[in-house]
Amino acid sequence: MDGNALAQFLPLILIFAIMYFLLIRPQQKKVKEHQAMVEALRRGDQVVTAGGLIGKVVKVKDDNEVEVELSEGVKVRVVKSTIAQVLNKTEPAS
Repeated sequence: MDGNALAQFLPLILIFAIMYFLLIRPQQKKVKEHQAMVEALRRGDQVVTAGGLIGKVVKVKDDNEVEVELSEGVKVRVVKSTIAQVLNKTEPAS
């Protein structure tokens, strides 16, 4: 009886294991990489926001937002988590 019950649940267990390794685990890795990228933002970095705007980080305000200059004299406050990509990193001062 117990062997039969295990045989019935084995496909379900295999499907969950496959979904974990193909979907859940890579997504968690991507989220960690994004958090590390956002935490490493510094003044002078050129970034792309989730809305597709490209600008230069002028000021890192606090834990949650940065000030981005889109063009000369046009500055916007952006939530850090909406930064999609860092195009050019500035070198740290020696």
